[in-house]
Amino acid sequence: MIKVSSYERITRFDLARTLAGRGRYWTTAYLVDHMMVDTGCFFTTPELIQQLAKQPVSKILNTHTHEDHIGADGVLQRQFPELEILAHPLALPILADPVHKQPLHPYRRIYWGWPDPSLARAVVDGEIIHTDHYNFQVIYTPGHSPDHLSLYEPQQGWLFTGDLYVGGQDRALRDGSNIWEIIASLKKVVLLPLTKLFPGCARIRDNPVEELTIKINYLEALGEQVLNLHSKGYSVSQIVHTLCGRPMTIEFVTLGNFSRRHLVLSYLDIPEDRLNGNDANPT
Repeated sequence: MIKVSSYERITRFDLARTLAGRGRYWTTAYLVDHMMVDTGCFFTTPELIQQLAKQPVSKILNTHTHEDHIGADGVLQRQFPELEILAHPLALPILADPVHKQPLHPYRRIYWGWPDPSLARAVVDGEIIHTDHYNFQVIYTPGHSPDHLSLYEPQQGWLFTGDLYVGGQDRALRDGSNIWEIIASLKKVVLLPLTKLFPGCARIRDNPVEELTIKINYLEALGEQVLNLHSKGYSVSQIVHTLCGRPMTIEFVTLGNFSRRHLVLSYLDIPEDRLNGNDANPT
């Protein structure tokens, strides 16, 4: 399933696999000046290619290599042999061999699927990507993943954040994400002169500095609460119950890969295998 909208010279694609007649777990890609920022999941590739039939693509910038953001890379590269794919250096091995380099949990296979391989060029923090009308600055923003990039257009004040910022008050975290790195990356981009924020899902933000500041303050305050309870001897499970509310549907769908527990563990920076017996099982 695909929904298409536009903002000035930017085309937005909201993409999700259709299951039982509904789009499930949407992700967003953008087209600006013949450059795609991410490409959605593999299952929506035919619909995306149909939409791009009259809008040729010369570049893809992948914000990170999670399968719901790189799904059409390989197919588009075969269709347009001159297409250049740009990503963080850590992303290149995954893009080249996603099946073996990025094993997928069952829910990830069902909702997004394995992308085809693609060849990419590494870009680094601060590098400028030129398009017909714009000059985009690459900003390294790890946390959601180690290879995460954001893209900033200083003349327009546009910030494409991938999954660094998607709004809301987080009560859970994906396994492998680092909450303190997320906070540091948010603090990095909030200092920029911004007019619009284009997230990897959810609505475009017209007041990005305010929204980013609210997110930073929330995450830091939650972290202080986690550390305070931990210093008082609370177990991980007790902290989860006290601060993160009731179990979430996504925890069951992802078999615990995305959970309140991972959020607390990330604040405490405690590997799962170092926990005592009382905390060994997911909440």
